[in-house]
Amino acid sequence: MSEIRGYAVHAAGAQLLPYKFDPGELNAHEVEVKISHCGICHSDVHLINNDWGISKYPFIPGHEIVGTIVAAGDEVRNLKAGDRVGVGWQADSCGICEWCRQGDDQLCAQAQPTCVGRNGGFAERVRVNSRFAIPLPEGLESRTAAPLLCAGVTVYTPLRNYGVRPSSRVGVIGIGGLGHIGIQFAKAFGAEVTAFSSSKNKEEEAIELGAHQFVNTRDTGALKKVAGSYDLLLSTANADQDWVAYIHALRPNGVLCMVGAPPKAMQLQIQPLISGQRTVAGSSIGSPRDLYEMLDIAARHKIKAVTEPFAMAKANEAVARVQKNQVRYRAVLAN
Repeated sequence: MSEIRGYAVHAAGAQLLPYKFDPGELNAHEVEVKISHCGICHSDVHLINNDWGISKYPFIPGHEIVGTIVAAGDEVRNLKAGDRVGVGWQADSCGICEWCRQGDDQLCAQAQPTCVGRNGGFAERVRVNSRFAIPLPEGLESRTAAPLLCAGVTVYTPLRNYGVRPSSRVGVIGIGGLGHIGIQFAKAFGAEVTAFSSSKNKEEEAIELGAHQFVNTRDTGALKKVAGSYDLLLSTANADQDWVAYIHALRPNGVLCMVGAPPKAMQLQIQPLISGQRTVAGSSIGSPRDLYEMLDIAARHKIKAVTEPFAMAKANEAVARVQKNQVRYRAVLAN
């Protein structure tokens, strides 16, 4: 195939610039995807700024990708040219370690992110191992499905792994890019859902998305009133919170699951964890198995991201708005 064109960052915090590279020969297990849409995740902003110290420049960001396969390697059997697929945070894994063998590829020590040490989705095309190119159900529209490939599976996986069911009481902390999707999936699981947000103006929208209650986290009295109420609290917030209050909001055997990363170390009281057998946990993205399942449920339950579209050529403008939290709720670039 010919060279691939996209928008790359060449130094920490720099503007995205037009960039082209030769991808070389297509590997036997790879597919090449012509990109129609790519969501912008806060992880892309962190990578652009090298906040995690793992960025390798120059690179093309982007890992919430939807597109059509234009080429498949000789060993690819499950996909063909013309198939519409989605690609998330992960582009490859070793395939043979104990985690890959049991279907938890996201835990593989050799897992390869889509845009760390490789070029991602702010581009015309992208290449990944075919196991990480997930066919999209017909019922999903490409633009609103793109953020599901990262944000969607990130909130779906803990709901699945912690056994959420119609009897469950679930709280979603932070109603932003992840949280607004988390509400929809928790509702699809049949749970009673509470939205927690410091933005009172999000209450009406949270209820429309499927929340049964709304708690304004700036009201300390409101947090105290829900003590002992939740089986699962899913924290999507990247800001510091009153974690002690959230621990007290759990029922016995309840779980506070972190999928957002607050800037400061958490201050916890151990006694409520011991006395109520409560748990504080983390959850990563999700495996290809989780992505298949999540997309199928999204199609059947009409779950989609609330998006704001931008042309691919406006990537810098879109990234700047994401960085300033000015997008409600996910920015999506379109070729």
